[in-house]
Amino acid sequence: SGKKREEMVMFTVTRVESAPIDGQKPGTSGLRKKVKVFKQPHYLHNFVQSTFNALSAEKVRGATLVVSGDGRYFSKDAIQIIIKMAAANGVKRVWVGQNGLLSTPAVSAVIRERVGHDGSKASGGFILTASHNPGGPHEDFGIKYNMENGGPALEGITDKIYENTKTIKEYLIAEGLPDVDISTIGITSFSGPEGQFDVDVFDSASDFVKLMKSIFDFQSIQKLLSSPKFTFCYDALHGVAGAYAKRIFVEELGAQESSLLNCVPKEDFGGGHPDPNLTYAKELVARMGLSKSNAEPEPPEFGAAADGDADRNMILGKRFFVTPSDSVAIIAANAVQAIPYFSAGLKGVARSMPTSAALDVVAKHLNLKFFEVPTGWKFFGNLMDAGVCSVCGEESFGTGSDHIREKDGIWAVLAWLSILAYKNKDNFDGEKLVTVEDIVRQHWATYGRHYYTRYDYENVDAGAAKELMAYLVKLQSSLGEVNQIIKGVHPDVSNVAHADEFEYKDPVDGSISKHQGIRYLFEDGSRLVFRLSGTGSEGATIRLYIEQYEKDSSKTGRDSQEALGPLVEVALKLSKMEEFTGRSAPTVIT
Repeated sequence: SGKKREEMVMFTVTRVESAPIDGQKPGTSGLRKKVKVFKQPHYLHNFVQSTFNALSAEKVRGATLVVSGDGRYFSKDAIQIIIKMAAANGVKRVWVGQNGLLSTPAVSAVIRERVGHDGSKASGGFILTASHNPGGPHEDFGIKYNMENGGPALEGITDKIYENTKTIKEYLIAEGLPDVDISTIGITSFSGPEGQFDVDVFDSASDFVKLMKSIFDFQSIQKLLSSPKFTFCYDALHGVAGAYAKRIFVEELGAQESSLLNCVPKEDFGGGHPDPNLTYAKELVARMGLSKSNAEPEPPEFGAAADGDADRNMILGKRFFVTPSDSVAIIAANAVQAIPYFSAGLKGVARSMPTSAALDVVAKHLNLKFFEVPTGWKFFGNLMDAGVCSVCGEESFGTGSDHIREKDGIWAVLAWLSILAYKNKDNFDGEKLVTVEDIVRQHWATYGRHYYTRYDYENVDAGAAKELMAYLVKLQSSLGEVNQIIKGVHPDVSNVAHADEFEYKDPVDGSISKHQGIRYLFEDGSRLVFRLSGTGSEGATIRLYIEQYEKDSSKTGRDSQEALGPLVEVALKLSKMEEFTGRSAPTVIT
């Protein structure tokens, strides 16, 4: 696999004087800033050195590191800088996906599964991505560190990285190391003060494809895709999923190449916003017959999209949108029958708090362990490492399983294709196939339907937003008063049975996350959730999640906005939204 490029260039280590740069606090998804910020002298270097300094010595000296990402603008420069710094810090091997491309789920898989030519295993990796944010010279770049379990660094490490960025005095770099050709597969060896240093450029897709083939029954999916009645469309939005789409869907599963949209990875994602939702995946939405402006005469049976780093997914049927909350519930309900990896049963399921309770109902029916966690994939990772969670998801288009420690957009698509293949296994000669819409409606008939919408109020005055949230917390101390207000607005809306501010005690590490959102839980299984995010310079965003549960199967086919109408009205009146924010309507309705 590729050639060995013996460069045996001797390199020396330079200590470069530096000083702290403000604002290098990594969030749960690492450090994300505009490209021009990352291009400042010492900026990236400081963060990388602070990360090396935050890790224990055995994870750096003599270790193997993965360095790759979604291919966005500035990635190629960043990879060369990180290689030179890794060499100077005593790292023994750096693994790079060809052309610097590895999806976030693939990095997780490579850290967990790949064995190097010399038997080495990776102890972590730098992922270069800003996920679903746009790319290009004036857009976003990002970097995050993942640990040896393939999951994002936990707060203990990210806090230490941030502390280090505030006191940094110097960084180490092997300035004499020539740039490595990352477009060609092969191993390049150099010689430094601590012996040999290798850069191993490998095929971006093969490890990930191998993992997918060990999880899913590719033959049954192939049978589905080869049926003349089944049509398929996949949109990578010019993100890194394009490096996997042709290999998996065309070469392995036999889909037509014409079914791939925007599958050439581009540094600027083709000038678009690589976020797989009904707003940004315009071309796919039109092709699937869901565009308001142009009518598609014959949409495909199945469509899906990915974000920049391929960890998010959107699932569509013909003229039909599957909400992410329903998607994870439907995957969980069908996983054991349809996906070989889960044939022995699910260890448990989990969702983020704002995600609808559709998954809870499935867990109850199937008698599964169930967890409700704060937003952030690391909470799922802890549960998976402890062996109590198999399938998990969040309303923001992230779905995944314990095969890796990141959400996985292509996995979700293969899961849906597996369910479609399973539901149609005796049906390929029949009149018509069981469709995405059939599967969702059947699920609602069995488990009930959670009508669901999210209202985002962006750039609200931060003071007003905090006042609104404080008012909602205060109201919770008197449910009698709350229910009186509700009856005054809409007598047929159910009573509130429980109200709180969500906090989570991690059953694995005992850590406590407070103030994760305000919840009103109704007697009929409906919910209202209010969350405040980003009290930045731009003001705050209030997110309001409205969820109406309907058990009566004769009423699960209603128009969503109509079914939600009464609860929406209750939410706006109860919170005094317009009074506090001055907004008569949200910025975005999802």
